[in-house]
Amino acid sequence: MEYLNKLNNEQREAAMHTEGPLLILAGAGSGKTSTMTHRIAYMIKEKGVDPYNMLAVTFTNKAAGEMRERVENLVGEGINMWILTFHSACLRILRAHADILGYGKDFAVYDPTDQKTLIKNICKELNIDSKKFNPAYFLGIISKCKEQRISPEDYLKVNGDDLKSKMAYQVYDGYQKTLKKNNAMDFDDLLLNAVKLFEKDEATLLKYQRRFRYIMVDEYQDTNQIQYAFIKMLAEAHNNICVVGDDDQCIYQWRGADIRNILEFEKDFKDAKVIKLEQNYRSTSNILDVAHSVISHNKGRKQKKLWTDQEAGNKLIYRRAEDEKDEAYFVASEINRMKGPSRKYSDFAILYRTNAQSRNFEEALSRRGIPYRVLGGLRYYDRKEIKDMMCYLRLVQNQADDLALTRIINEPKRGIGSKTIEKMTALAKVRNESLFATMMDKEVTSSFSSKASANLDEFTELISSYSAEKDNLRVSDMYDGLLVKSGYLKALEEQNTLEAESRIENLMEFKSVIYDYEEEDPNISLSEFMERIALLAEVDNHDADENAVVLMTMHSAKGLEFPFVFMPGMEDGLFPGWRAFDREDGLEEERRLCYVGITRARERLWLTGAERRTLYGKTDYTRESQFLRELDKRLIEGDGIYEKKTRDKAEGAFIDGASSDTPFKPFDQLKYARQQTKKNVAAGAAGGSASFDAGDRISHPKFGEGDVISCDGKIVEVKFADGIKKMALGFAPLKKL
Repeated sequence: MEYLNKLNNEQREAAMHTEGPLLILAGAGSGKTSTMTHRIAYMIKEKGVDPYNMLAVTFTNKAAGEMRERVENLVGEGINMWILTFHSACLRILRAHADILGYGKDFAVYDPTDQKTLIKNICKELNIDSKKFNPAYFLGIISKCKEQRISPEDYLKVNGDDLKSKMAYQVYDGYQKTLKKNNAMDFDDLLLNAVKLFEKDEATLLKYQRRFRYIMVDEYQDTNQIQYAFIKMLAEAHNNICVVGDDDQCIYQWRGADIRNILEFEKDFKDAKVIKLEQNYRSTSNILDVAHSVISHNKGRKQKKLWTDQEAGNKLIYRRAEDEKDEAYFVASEINRMKGPSRKYSDFAILYRTNAQSRNFEEALSRRGIPYRVLGGLRYYDRKEIKDMMCYLRLVQNQADDLALTRIINEPKRGIGSKTIEKMTALAKVRNESLFATMMDKEVTSSFSSKASANLDEFTELISSYSAEKDNLRVSDMYDGLLVKSGYLKALEEQNTLEAESRIENLMEFKSVIYDYEEEDPNISLSEFMERIALLAEVDNHDADENAVVLMTMHSAKGLEFPFVFMPGMEDGLFPGWRAFDREDGLEEERRLCYVGITRARERLWLTGAERRTLYGKTDYTRESQFLRELDKRLIEGDGIYEKKTRDKAEGAFIDGASSDTPFKPFDQLKYARQQTKKNVAAGAAGGSASFDAGDRISHPKFGEGDVISCDGKIVEVKFADGIKKMALGFAPLKKL
């Protein structure tokens, strides 16, 4: 048993406790994987348990692979044990018994691409316009329903019979029936049908209960209702279930994780033993104490506190910058200062709450020549939605840009198929002209179907109109107009998914980029703007294996660790996000995310914020994050954290604390930005379609005030201070004074 000597007392106790329910509360950096693998080895080598009778489930193939490798290093290769993800375990069971549920054992498993295709086909059969209702919208509803075991009929009962609910019911119902007809399941079905199988056929349940006498579950705090039901049914016969997790790191409730599963484990499994792994092998004690001072404010948690026998280490550094650019400059400067011969750039990580925050850090690092890479997502300017809208602007600037055109001709979907594009491209080549020029030819477009012809004409009219007026419009006006009139923003809004919301955040943040350049140069042209962005966007596109500063969201950072960590955006409304203030459990999940971010740091930690922040094109003064006010101030150096003085009504004395009779509700900047974008476009169109007479005094956002010389109903001629301009009504944002 020498292999157990590497474990501390609590780890060893957990590894040697083999009978009955066991909850291992494993704090961040406390060696949970080592404990789990040594427990499996102990059961095989010392207790004589047959690996065939053991089941270990986790969430990712990578985690399952690493666990198997470490177990085999301890007991030898080729063990006959299921160490699988939830989906893999359920799939293996269903392959053997799917006929009980009316499926063939060779059923297909549909991936997300297959699911979208199937939803599109069903929408077509139901005459549902896929332009108005994106497949992702329906898939989101279906997935959530399956996770909560809600049938199509139950969905309709719960949501009423309004038009949208009826439509979602029809799609959900048709989707399920088609899956069954096609002898297919999606990923949600793998979990749901495994539970249904156990409920329907007691003999099958007994078979797997007899086999899996010992069950282990990793990351138990991330299990949802279906995964919980699957595990509970398997464990009921022998009650030998060991779950490992940390309620303080439950940060995926937005995708179905149910924290009650770990908090109520002792209620579900009577006489459960609880062992806490609180010794941390990752961070200094100051970092751990800072993390505890935040997470201890959560009510829905198990009481525990991480400790380490390492030295206290440096205090946390807090910096409240003037704005987001100053914040990024500070972070880049600190990395430059800390980097030395003994440190690599990859020792530094910048962990932010939303992807939209990355842009300023990418630019600040690029200016200093500091290499960086974005993990868990793309570099800001490489993101699909940003590239798409840049291609719209590129095409307005240069209609001969065939590459830009082919990228966006069907973004959003316009029913212009690949065959239509191929024919157009071949014809353009023969005619020795750009693809856009060929599309402008009505004789050419009329040869296609009426729908394709109409869509092509609408697209070319949009681009041509903005191209004709590009010298009379600010870049921000063109961007707003293209985003709305192309239908791109609407298509994302209708998806109603977290991914679509993240894309909208990035599109709104791109307005901040445009406003920055317009603030520096109010008369910046579209071509000048595109040149600067093109040069900036190509800087430091590093390979993932390079020695580079890591940028990522805190959600993506779970399970990772870095010597030096920066956590920017510590402001109410950003972190915690504004949605968190709608409900207490939302704020508690954000606090857990803060805890996860802090405990990624091994040696040094920086928290930063900005007094004012331009986000999604709107500048606001900010309030310091509630989490900053919860920190143990003895562990912080740098800028002071504001503490409002309030009078204690009973004692008549002043006490610390930022309290108020009115609950604080941060401003929803993203919602405001979307509304303002549409409002700007509507106002521009309304103002541009107004009637003007010679002599009218008007104002223009780019050229200032001027006098109308003439107006023929389509073109208005205006004399400004820097000359006479001709502008198209309907596009020129003119206001009569």
